Amino acid sequence: MRVAFGSDHAGYELKERLKKAVSEAGHDVVDFGTDSTESVDYPDYAAAVGRAVAAGDAEFGILVCGTGLGMEIAANKIPGVRAVSCSNLFEAAMARRHNDANVLCLGSRILAPEYAEAIVRVFLEERFEGGRHQRRIDKIARLEGRER
Repeated sequence: MRVAFGSDHAGYELKERLKKAVSEAGHDVVDFGTDSTESVDYPDYAAAVGRAVAAGDAEFGILVCGTGLGMEIAANKIPGVRAVSCSNLFEAAMARRHNDANVLCLGSRILAPEYAEAIVRVFLEERFEGGRHQRRIDKIARLEGRER
């Protein structure tokens, strides 16, 4: 699977670590930046990753900033993106199973790197259950002005 990555300056180091773990798990990685700890604006990277996921150029996106919250807000402005900020394994599993989340947002100032890797692993391994949950995803698409 292809996974798009992005971060701001606060998330850069964790993003680099997560890219390596995802690549070692056998997935293709595409990095939309940033490429240093120099201060940048997170919405730029959230938009780039969100657009790649919405266009089908990547199955999933992973965004990292200090809290994950700014990235989540910005990414969710892109129609077709269902971004979630997760700080534990249960949230990551349920986001995939019930919400068909396609972008994971993480906080580098909140999560230990090893735990962030575990959250990413769960997010990428879980599958959407469909069924009654699909009806809800369809309603979200209609809220965005997209029919599904």
